[in-house]
Amino acid sequence: MSALTVSQEPDRNWDDLVRFWEEMEWPEGSKVEIIEGIVTVSPAPACRHNVIAERIQRRLYSVIPDDWGIYQTLAIAVPSRLGMLIPDLVVTPLPDGADADTHIPAALAELVVEVTSRSSVRHDRVSKTAAYATAGIPFYLLVDRWATGGPTATLYGEPNGDVYRVLSAVKFGDTIKLPAPFDLVIDTGEFPVD
Repeated sequence: MSALTVSQEPDRNWDDLVRFWEEMEWPEGSKVEIIEGIVTVSPAPACRHNVIAERIQRRLYSVIPDDWGIYQTLAIAVPSRLGMLIPDLVVTPLPDGADADTHIPAALAELVVEVTSRSSVRHDRVSKTAAYATAGIPFYLLVDRWATGGPTATLYGEPNGDVYRVLSAVKFGDTIKLPAPFDLVIDTGEFPVD
């Protein structure tokens, strides 16, 4: 099953998009995001996808401060890119009394993790990379199960405008190191392959 996009009126502004996203009744179990101003509805991820996210999450818990959390369904807003994105994992210290129940500003995130699905691969590689960099999120870990030549993991950092620098890129089976404040080595050999 692939993602479905919901057409928007060309003059619709950010507040209207967010209101539409919040108030519409979407199919249960689906992932609904605003990507470059277009509401995108994707099916729930496959089991292998979730296993990879869970293994990364488990490793991260051992290194994050007590006042940080790792969230699987937290929406992060990037209004300048017309984006309301739901990464597979968001690592952030949530502020007390967050302004909205439905989302937080993306700039609060310290790390986002995306595990590609067939329906999301282009967004994860291109649109979301630019949005996360624009928001100034220090690190973006892209686990690309559908990369040409076999599955890879790429760590992006040092955001500048809408571009990241590639800090490290490995094939499944190798390790990838997340720098401070994480100082964590992740063994991609533990990830299931299709």
